[in-house]
Amino acid sequence: MQLYNTLSAEERAQLIDEAGKQRLTLSFYAYAKISDPKKFRDELFIAWNALDALGRIYVAHEGINAQMSIPADQIDAFRDTLEVYDFMKGIRLNVAIDQDDHSFLKLTIKVRHKIVADGLNDDTFDVTNKGIHLKAQEFNNLLEDPNTIVVDFRNHYESEVGHFEGAITPDVETFRESLPIINEQLQDFKEDKNLLMYCTGGIRCEKASAYFKHQGFKNVYQLEGGIIEYTRQIKEEAIESKFIGKNFVFDHRLGERITDDIVSQCHQCGKPCDNHTNCANEGCHLLFIQCDDCKAAMENCCSTECLDIIHLPLAEQVKLRKGKEVGNKVFRKGKSEALKFKNSGSLPDKPLAQVEAKNIRQKIAVKKVMVGRAEHYYTKSKIAQFLIENNELSIGDKVLIVGPTTGEQELTITQLFANGKACQTSTQGDQVTFEIPFRIRLSDKLFKVLA
Repeated sequence: MQLYNTLSAEERAQLIDEAGKQRLTLSFYAYAKISDPKKFRDELFIAWNALDALGRIYVAHEGINAQMSIPADQIDAFRDTLEVYDFMKGIRLNVAIDQDDHSFLKLTIKVRHKIVADGLNDDTFDVTNKGIHLKAQEFNNLLEDPNTIVVDFRNHYESEVGHFEGAITPDVETFRESLPIINEQLQDFKEDKNLLMYCTGGIRCEKASAYFKHQGFKNVYQLEGGIIEYTRQIKEEAIESKFIGKNFVFDHRLGERITDDIVSQCHQCGKPCDNHTNCANEGCHLLFIQCDDCKAAMENCCSTECLDIIHLPLAEQVKLRKGKEVGNKVFRKGKSEALKFKNSGSLPDKPLAQVEAKNIRQKIAVKKVMVGRAEHYYTKSKIAQFLIENNELSIGDKVLIVGPTTGEQELTITQLFANGKACQTSTQGDQVTFEIPFRIRLSDKLFKVLA
């Protein structure tokens, strides 16, 4: 029986597009005693693969941690697969604010030692003695109490693009690093301060709140459902957002906008910006913040060294990477001397800029027609591949490539290949390739700008 993926990301994206169904990006977690994680993992894969559910899931003896993409019309059937297990009956699903049908393109379920790498010995304290859960309005109320200390239990690259006002934002790359740092920093406030904590979806705070109660903190509180659930509540109940900026997420979107505030800078030029990207050099793959101007000038690279490398012949690039973990095996988190405007640790509470309001009249003035969808991006040669679904595309056409992460990128076609052969014009059904100076994603659409 199939217990692993058999399709590439490109093949899966094509099937999603052909199905034409809306998908929901969501996350959930549960701490529970699982005697046989491998058996549990295989049961989930069989059930979820049948529903075309995709995502990244970790299971361990201590529970499950999942980020997933589910066909919207299968959500009830998906809930049924969870209800089979007593510890997941009635579990809260944190549904993403910004939906993207291509947020996940594989179903990956891994057995791990822990569902979150916290570095704690769970036998040394009562992990069930957790902090008090607060809903959005309750969290806001306690934030305004001068006797409250609020702590962000995410990593520096997450808090940099968005955080709660007045929060302590540790300059750490992993959750396990933050626990002893915060414990030492707050030693003098165990008895008389409210310790208020939050994270993306709530899972880190489940363990952190129990740990800090064990360390002697008397008044421990946590944001129920994390930033994701907080955002849902403030939107539905018209509550003021005390969170400013973006919420970093771990799928290809790399962020959900919570408010129009921009609190971070392009790491290369210092311009207000909160769009993460990964360096185009497969031997680097650094995660960093890059504005559109620097993206074009640096060709999606984090440094001039990486820019030089991506222009080398492929054989030389491979030789440079020999013996190193590269590409998707590496998730470097934005610490580099080449990034002159990287901020972490103490972060601003005031926005540096606001997201530019969309000019509706300008959008009407720019008439365009969708001609195709992205199928692949060849990083080494900087070649994009699209399937022409409508109309035709010719040399000299001005096009827009549009996507949730790519934004709106405009260029003029100067050279065109259809089905592997050079051509002047391509038509419906053709697979076309042409060179572009930036990375595209499988969710991107190709528009032709009309005169």
